Amino acid sequence: MAMADSFLDLGEPPQPAKAEAYRVLARKYRPQNFDQLIGQDAMVTTLGNAIKRGRLAHAFLLTGVRGVGKTSTARLIAKALNCIGPDGEGGPTIDPCGVCEPCRAIAEGRHIDVIEMDAASHTGVDDVREIIDASRYSAVSARYKIYIIDEVHMLSKNAFNALLKTLEEPPPHVKFLFATTEVNKVPVTVLSRCQRFDLRRITSEKLAAHFAYVVEAEGVEAEPEALALIARAAEGSARDGLSILDQAIAHAGLEGGGVRADAVREMLGLSDRGAIRDLLGLVLAGDGPGALAALRRQYDLGVDPQGVLRALLESVHAVTLTKLGTEPDSAQSVEERAALAGWATALSFASLHRLWQLLLKGHDEVARAALPIEACEMALLRVIHAASLPDPGELARRFAGDSGLPPVAQVQASASPAAATSPSMAGAIRPGEHGEWPTDFDAVLGLLDTAREMGLAEKLRLTARVVRFAPPDIVLSSAKPFPADIPGELADVLRRLTGKSWRITTEDTPGAPSVREAQANARAAELDWVRGTPIVKAAMEAFPAAEVVEWALKQQSVT
Repeated sequence: MAMADSFLDLGEPPQPAKAEAYRVLARKYRPQNFDQLIGQDAMVTTLGNAIKRGRLAHAFLLTGVRGVGKTSTARLIAKALNCIGPDGEGGPTIDPCGVCEPCRAIAEGRHIDVIEMDAASHTGVDDVREIIDASRYSAVSARYKIYIIDEVHMLSKNAFNALLKTLEEPPPHVKFLFATTEVNKVPVTVLSRCQRFDLRRITSEKLAAHFAYVVEAEGVEAEPEALALIARAAEGSARDGLSILDQAIAHAGLEGGGVRADAVREMLGLSDRGAIRDLLGLVLAGDGPGALAALRRQYDLGVDPQGVLRALLESVHAVTLTKLGTEPDSAQSVEERAALAGWATALSFASLHRLWQLLLKGHDEVARAALPIEACEMALLRVIHAASLPDPGELARRFAGDSGLPPVAQVQASASPAAATSPSMAGAIRPGEHGEWPTDFDAVLGLLDTAREMGLAEKLRLTARVVRFAPPDIVLSSAKPFPADIPGELADVLRRLTGKSWRITTEDTPGAPSVREAQANARAAELDWVRGTPIVKAAMEAFPAAEVVEWALKQQSVT
């Protein structure tokens, strides 16, 4: 019986091999050396030179938008500082070997001397105090004990203060690596103690090239236009782009054909470029019903109204760049380049700038609107109707030729008789029983200008408000602030210039406006008149946010 039992014992049944857990592309293709870190050549060069020369900072601050590689760079720096080479005899290097124990342990996140901390969940002073206490002890097995603190701006004020002393004078075996997306929230006292590296946004071209490498490594086919769309949607972030690419590969499924541009547009809710070109053409042609119908077709396909306006803005920007003669985008098709070239020839820079402003205003309105598609329609209609209005240059020409324009002298005279002051008035004198005297206060100012008493003349134009002018007596108002030394100074200068004695006094009563006040009143009167003209009123109604900042009135003779 025992032999039978022994004969029937077949042992454990074979177990199916466990499938390897899937790793998302953003983790699978995380840079393992500085050569794989895309778009950050300047930082790599600076860091490499510092390592070669042995001029290593004790603290590094890595800044930049999400997904550009701040944390990955921090780990690469940790590798570079602790790499010992395949033979175990190497030193710090910008090209870590990746095979020694420190390199492999750091890459796998298990090195005992490389401590990573998320400041978002460890914000308090107690968390920082643990770092300070532990930093006193030497590294267990590595060359340097390295603290990587992600999103360091999340630390509390007290935590930053507790870290300052150790950050400024750390033990020689300790290095700090900080990463943040909001460097403006990091105290200046911390910034001054760190060597700062600003990681740049990765260009769309470099992202698209990187994604092409990834899909080839994954054995997936992808259209170049699809990768370009993903690169644009990533907005400079490699991690965001790889996440979108992961989704696009899953969206493609097992049907074959790979990642296609139309599928990516559908997945991201982007408007088709051809449809946007058609819509922009209808807008520029002034076809309101056609434009609204084209917009509704996009809306029915699930495209967000704000996305339509954003695509129109991108098209207007592309037309402007084409008009400037810049290199075309590699992602543009032949048809798109032809359309952009045609619009660039037909549209002036003024028209393009106005089109941009109108679309940008509509984009912002749609973002806040309770009825987005209706707001988008109204924005397009406003663009279409504004296209028939004259541009600012034409407005100026019409304005200058308006037969109802009053002469400048009339506007100035209606504002104040003192508005037009000229040095030529220095010769305006009248004979009298006391000899020749200036006829009015403007003549006094002209006399001062001729004698190069510019400082005194300017003071009088700013502050002198005449109560009474009867040479040799001048009474000025002291009702508003008035320099007390001016009467004596003016009397002395006039005595020297005219050879006569003058009496300059003040009274606490309002006087006539000063010359500068009179000129300001005249300009305000001109501005009121300009705003009231029909052509300017029409322009202000068409462009509610516009302001009249400069104008020129046509000079006419006064009879």
